[in-house]
Amino acid sequence: MMGRTAALGTMILLMALAPLRTAAAAPPPPVEARKVAGLAAPAEIRIDRWGVPHIYARSARDAFFVQGYNAARDRLWQIDLWRKRGLGLLARDFGPDFAEQDRAARLFLYRGDMAAEWAAYGASARSDTEAFVAGINAYVGEILDGRRPLPREFRIAGTRPDRWAAEDVVRIRSHGLTRNAGMEVTRARILCAGGPGADRLFKKLEPEWTSKVPEGLDPCAIPADVLKDYNLATRGVRLDAARRRLASEASPPDSQGSNNWTIAPSKTTTGRPILANDPHRDHGLPSLRYVTHLEAPGMSVIGAGEPALPGVSIGHNGTIAFGLTIFYADQEDLYVYETAPGDPGLYRYQDKWVRMETIRERIEVRGETPQDVELRFTRHGPVIFADPAGRRAFALRSVWAEPGASAYFGSLGYMNARSWPEFKAALANWGTPSENQVYADVSGRIGWVAAGRTPARPNWDGLLPVPGDGRYEWRGFLSQDQLPSRVDPAEGFIATANAMNLPADYPVAERKVGFEWANPSRQQRIDEVLGAGGRISLEAAMALQTDPTDITSRRLLKLLAPLRSADPQTARALDLLRGWDGAARADSAPASIYLTWTGKHLGPAVVAKAAPEAARALIGGGDLAAVMDLLDAPDQTLGPTPAATRDALLLESLAAAVAEVEARLGPDPSTWAWGRLHQTGFTHILAPLADGADRAGLSVGPAPMAGTSLSPLAASWRPADFQVTSGASFRMVLDVGDWDSSRFINTPGQSGDVDSPHARDLFETWVKGGYLPLVFSRKAVEAATERILRLTPAP
Repeated sequence: MMGRTAALGTMILLMALAPLRTAAAAPPPPVEARKVAGLAAPAEIRIDRWGVPHIYARSARDAFFVQGYNAARDRLWQIDLWRKRGLGLLARDFGPDFAEQDRAARLFLYRGDMAAEWAAYGASARSDTEAFVAGINAYVGEILDGRRPLPREFRIAGTRPDRWAAEDVVRIRSHGLTRNAGMEVTRARILCAGGPGADRLFKKLEPEWTSKVPEGLDPCAIPADVLKDYNLATRGVRLDAARRRLASEASPPDSQGSNNWTIAPSKTTTGRPILANDPHRDHGLPSLRYVTHLEAPGMSVIGAGEPALPGVSIGHNGTIAFGLTIFYADQEDLYVYETAPGDPGLYRYQDKWVRMETIRERIEVRGETPQDVELRFTRHGPVIFADPAGRRAFALRSVWAEPGASAYFGSLGYMNARSWPEFKAALANWGTPSENQVYADVSGRIGWVAAGRTPARPNWDGLLPVPGDGRYEWRGFLSQDQLPSRVDPAEGFIATANAMNLPADYPVAERKVGFEWANPSRQQRIDEVLGAGGRISLEAAMALQTDPTDITSRRLLKLLAPLRSADPQTARALDLLRGWDGAARADSAPASIYLTWTGKHLGPAVVAKAAPEAARALIGGGDLAAVMDLLDAPDQTLGPTPAATRDALLLESLAAAVAEVEARLGPDPSTWAWGRLHQTGFTHILAPLADGADRAGLSVGPAPMAGTSLSPLAASWRPADFQVTSGASFRMVLDVGDWDSSRFINTPGQSGDVDSPHARDLFETWVKGGYLPLVFSRKAVEAATERILRLTPAP
C-alpha cells in the first residue's frame, strides 16, 4: 500500500501544484462591479480557477449576505428546488403529479415554537440566516426585475425562482438522514412472515444483541406501504419527460456514508495534524456540496456545506479543522395506534381516547385548481398511514420535531470554535444528522465526538414499531457525556466510516444508541493503513481516500481457496480470484467477477437456502456482513451438512456471477475489466425535459470507475446496470497549520449553473482520483483568482 501511496500521491500533488506554478505569468483577472440592494458595505468575491468563491466582507453580517447572494448566483436552480421540495411547493411548478409529495413533505416540516428553534442554535443563528436569505433574495430580485437573465434551468422547466424567508431554511427537516423507520417496518414484516429469528440475515446487529417483539405489537399489523408518505417526503425529485412526474430510484445499501480521520503530528510526515473527510451521498449534477470561503472580522472559514445553508460544515477556520460522517444513532420510531370505532380521528393513549390534531392546508397546482388537504398529528408526530377498516393509525416520531434539529444547521455553532473545549461544547446540542465529528487544531490536538439528538428508550430497543398507547415513550435524550468521544489517543489517529464504534465497555443495554451500522469494511481498511506504522503524508491520505481495496475479499477468498469446479469458466474465475489483491481497480478482471458475485448473486443464494421461504422476498440479498458470518460458521440453517452446503452455494453463486460477466463482457476473461461494467456519470434532473440545444451541458460522462461501496474509494452501484449512483463527490485533505497545502475535489464542478465553465470542469480530475489546491491565505487566493466580483451597496 505505501509504495502505491507514494507513487499515486506524487502524481496527485504534481497535478494539484501545476496550475499555481504558472499563476505569476497570468494576466490580471477581470473585475465586474455590481451594486447590490441590502449590502451594508463594499465586499468582494474572488472566484478561483476551480470555481471556489472566496468572499471578503467588512462584517460577519455582510459575509453571510454575500454567501447567500453567491449561492443564488452559482446554484440558484438547485437551492430553489431544495426549498420547494422541502416546503411542499412542487405541484405549483410541476403540476398535479407532485401534489401527493407536497402533502407528504408538509407532514415533516418543523411546526414547533420558532423562538425555541432559533435559540437552540445560538445567539446569532437567526440574524446570520436572515442575512444569508437577504442575499439570496437580492439576487432573485435582480432576476425578477430583469437585471440578470433567468437561468436556463428555469426556462427549461417553465418556472421562476421564489423569494425566501429565514424560517424556510430551518423548518425543512426531510433531508436530515435520520433512521431507522424503514428497518423497523421490514423487520416486522420478516418476523410476521417467517417467525422468530427469520431476520438473522436481514441485518447484522452490533453490538451483539437479541431483539424481541415489544409487548402489544402484532408484527403482522404493519402494512407493506405504511411508509409511503415518509418515502415521498424524504426522496429527491426526479422528472419524467412524458408527465413531468417523479420517478423514484432506490439507493443501494450502504450508499449514504462517509469516511473521515484525524492524525496526530507524531504520525505525519509534516509534523502537523492531517484531517481528511469524504462524505458519500447520491451523485447529481450539480454536486450536493459547495465549497465556500468566508472572510470578515471575527470570521475566517473555508470548506464545504450544502448551498442552501449559511456557513460551512466541513473544513477549517485557520485554527481548527473539522469533518463529519454519519454516526448511526437511531433517531426515529414508528408508533401503532388503535383508533376508535366509527371515528378514525381518535386514538387510544393510556386509558383515554385522544383527538388527533388536524391542520388544513392548500396546495397550489400548476394548471389546475388548488387542492385542500388535511394533515393529522398524534402526540408522537405526523400520521403517515391510516387503516380505518382495521382501526389502526401509524405515526412517526422523529427528532426532526425537536427544536434545534435542522440538518447540518448546527455547524454555525462550531465553525468559529478555536479549541477542543469550544468545539465540543458547540456540539452539545447538535440535532441531525447524528454525526462522528472529527477535530484537529494547530496546537497538535486531535479528537472525535459522537454528536446527535439520541432518544433514551428505557424499555425497548428501537428495532421494531411499538404501540402508541403510552407504554413506549422516549425519556428525553442522551446527553453529550453519555455519548462517546476521544481526544489525543495513544495510537495517534482516529478514523470513522459509519461502522459500529461504540467503546467495548459502553453500557449498551442502558443506552440503546443503535444496533444497525454500516458494513465495517471501509473502517477496517482505513484503520489497517493508518495503523501500519510509519508516518502518513498528505499524498498518502489522498491515496487512502481513493483506495479501491474491498477488504471483504480476504474472508470470502479464503473460503474459495480450497474449492474446485468442473466448469471451465468457473475454474478460470477461481484461478483469477486466487491471485487477486482485493483492489477494485477499473482495469481489474478479478474485481469484475468478485463484485458481481458479492453484489448480485452470493447473498440471494444464501438467503434462498437459509431463510424461511415466506420471508425471502423481504430479506432480498440480505446483509453481506450477516451472510459472511454464516458462511464462516455454517450451521443447521443450511441443512444437515452445513459445510458441504456452504461450499456448494459458493460455487453455484460464483458460476452464476461468471455467466453474467461473460454475457455482459464477452467470453474472453482477458478482456474483462471492472470499469467496463462499473461506469460513472452525472445527469441533471431536467435532462428528460430538455430538447435540442437545451440538452447541452446537462450531463457529463460516462467514464470507467474504480472502487465499490465497501472500499474507502466509495462508489456504490445500481445492480441492474452497474451504474455508479453514490459516493464521495467531495473530498478534502487538510494540512492543519499549513493551510494552503490542503487539497480538495468537488465533482462534477463547483457551479450549478449549467452554462458556467465550472459546472463540469472537475469531473475528469475526480474520476482519476485527482485533487486541487484549497487555497486559503490572501496571497494564495490572489494567485489563483480567475475572476473578481466587486459588490457595493445599491443606493
